[in-house]
Amino acid sequence: MDVLDLFPRSILKGQLPDPLLQQLIALGEQVMTAPHRSPDASAKLAGQLSEQRELTPDLPGVQELMNQQLLPACERWIRHVIDRQPPQGRGPWVPGRYRLQPVDLWLNCQRAGDYNPIHTHGGSFSGVIFLKVPPQINANSFDGQLCFHGPEDWHIQSFRTGMSQYMLPVPGDFYVFPAWQPHSVMPFRGEGERWSLAFNAMAIPNQQAAANRAVAASPSSAATPMGNVSLSSQRPSPKGF
Repeated sequence: MDVLDLFPRSILKGQLPDPLLQQLIALGEQVMTAPHRSPDASAKLAGQLSEQRELTPDLPGVQELMNQQLLPACERWIRHVIDRQPPQGRGPWVPGRYRLQPVDLWLNCQRAGDYNPIHTHGGSFSGVIFLKVPPQINANSFDGQLCFHGPEDWHIQSFRTGMSQYMLPVPGDFYVFPAWQPHSVMPFRGEGERWSLAFNAMAIPNQQAAANRAVAASPSSAATPMGNVSLSSQRPSPKGF
């Protein structure tokens, strides 16, 4: 007899090179020394965190993170999943027929009692990059862990298992997943701060990508070159739970 595990969900895990990790930690320290100098991201995000600050493409390490780590991770995810489909069913997700576009990137600072409720993101892909983790966040409890959620509630009495997967945050580790994947972050107790970066990206078919480039090249947009684009600026501010 064989056991078939149906409908898998693919989550990509990677690790930053240490020089880039140290550069991003230094960037986080710079932002957190004067958080008011960076745009506040909390109004458009689900998190109940102490600080959520947007990071712009011109900041140290951001372009390297996106171009050498996160966008290649999105590409790896696409190829891992889409190449399993019949050729006639792959739509625009064939190499050369699409491009990957960063949407936004922000720094999360979580302190004792802070949490991120179950939520999803806009765009095509999202991810989290861990920068700094207090020592009390460890494998002995769920405190401060990232959780990926399945489509149904966990219920061991009826053998409904595998609906929650906890990931222990480790500095330098990152996870990339489709933006529709529900996830959350547990609160933790004690001193210290848990720092992470989060991002969104879009996979854009070539026809739409060409239209976007034409708009960017128009005279009316020449004075304001395109950077990261927010998909979530119209989200209402969270009111608590």
